[in-house]
Amino acid sequence: MAEDRGGESNDQLAPVIPLFGSSAPAWRSTWEDEPGDDDATAAQIDEAARGEREAAEHGLTRKLRTRQLSVAEARAVVAEKDLDASMVDVVIQTFLRRGYLDDQALAGQLVRSAVERKGQGRTVIARTLAGRGIPRDVVDAALAELPDDDAERALEFARQKVRSMRGLAHDVALRRLVGQLARRGYGSAALDAARRALDDVEE
Repeated sequence: MAEDRGGESNDQLAPVIPLFGSSAPAWRSTWEDEPGDDDATAAQIDEAARGEREAAEHGLTRKLRTRQLSVAEARAVVAEKDLDASMVDVVIQTFLRRGYLDDQALAGQLVRSAVERKGQGRTVIARTLAGRGIPRDVVDAALAELPDDDAERALEFARQKVRSMRGLAHDVALRRLVGQLARRGYGSAALDAARRALDDVEE
């Protein structure tokens, strides 16, 4: 054991000198995120979500240029883009605010078209609107705007159709007329309208 000049042993260890000096950085595991990594990841996620939303909005806009959609139909279109439910709601609410989606206006348009162009009755009209995903209360409100003239419209339709049935036996013509009226939603008014139309022709 080494002795100092006074003959006494030196039991103190030599001071430890840092290998890289006193300013060496603290050690971190290799999997620890660098400062700012969380922010960068969040930004990437936000950017991806924004891109998905814009693609969904673009696709829905294209659909609306060719056909007016109900809210339910628009939701189905957006859902095809594999967005999560909350993002689908965001897109739909955006289009509602812009006035691009309006179930009440669509119901009114469909009712007018059914009556004026297709000669349809309430039953078929209600089924058509329900098939477009329009809520029941909106359908009922749209139908309530119609005048209670199913019998008159059924008779008018029957008179138009009976002209092409001249020469047929009465019973055959009656069955055909009733079937056509029923398919257009005239229900209980169909039989009476068919009979009156045939009677007018046979007089």
